[in-house]
Amino acid sequence: MKKTDQQPITANRNPPDSPPANIEELRALLIEITKGAAPHSLGAKSRDAFGRILDLQDSTDLLSITTLSERVKTNPSTITRLAKSLGYPGFGAFQKALLATRLQQPGSFYLNQAQSALSNADQPIKQRAAQLCHENQANIDRFVENLDPNSFETAIRMIAEARRVTIYGICQFHSLAAFLAYGLRLIRADVSVLDANGLGVAEEIAAMGSGDVCIVISVAPYSRQVVAASQVAHEQGLDVIAITDLGSSPLVSHSKAAIFAPHQSSFISNSITSFFAVAECVINAVAAFDFQQTEQALIARQNLIKRLNIEDR
Repeated sequence: MKKTDQQPITANRNPPDSPPANIEELRALLIEITKGAAPHSLGAKSRDAFGRILDLQDSTDLLSITTLSERVKTNPSTITRLAKSLGYPGFGAFQKALLATRLQQPGSFYLNQAQSALSNADQPIKQRAAQLCHENQANIDRFVENLDPNSFETAIRMIAEARRVTIYGICQFHSLAAFLAYGLRLIRADVSVLDANGLGVAEEIAAMGSGDVCIVISVAPYSRQVVAASQVAHEQGLDVIAITDLGSSPLVSHSKAAIFAPHQSSFISNSITSFFAVAECVINAVAAFDFQQTEQALIARQNLIKRLNIEDR
């Protein structure tokens, strides 16, 4: 029977001797829970709360269960139950694990500065611009701090060795999909944006098969079309890579590798600056995977640009 959003995700292996000791281990556990490979059973609301707690940018939100519950929009009792479900005796031990890494690192310096000094809309335009830029800097910093090298390297290898690569993102993330496709086309053949010509997602996925890679991109609130495409691509035998925000993202359960980027900011919609930084990192990493092939591809591209007289110097 297929899992639904209302059914808890259960696990198949024995529980560990002790709960996670820090936020990195908690993030890894959430991914396992979402994939159904952990010893814990969490309902949809608990998974969502868990993901939002792990994505908090300001450590002060973790200093009390009341503040934390208000920040993630849930009840203190829900957080207490979550802590016990994860193997902690109570919130205190859960809180200690959440703060363990943050107390040793600078954390969200840019964001804390922006929130404390630049939070009012009636301030000068330069200060409001500085706030948004600082928030984006903080998101990129957090992406680097929390990057899982194993998952990232797996994604790069999959892209570099794939027969074909297709990328799917809609609305704002369509532009990111196009940018990522452009960069990857500089160094390897057969990269496309899924449904770029409006020919139909189902038709294009059906034309792909084993050995092909589908990169899906979405953040909360997740686009149903992208979630559905990731599931269908997985069921068709494609290797799915998720570029998303949280370990609780519905894209994770269908992916072989996931890359996470924080995006909280004062932008009026979902901020995607950090995701463009992720895309640049992916493109450079794929280029470095086989340097000789990349060099040959870039030389061939430059020769075509000269022949077509594209650049005006």
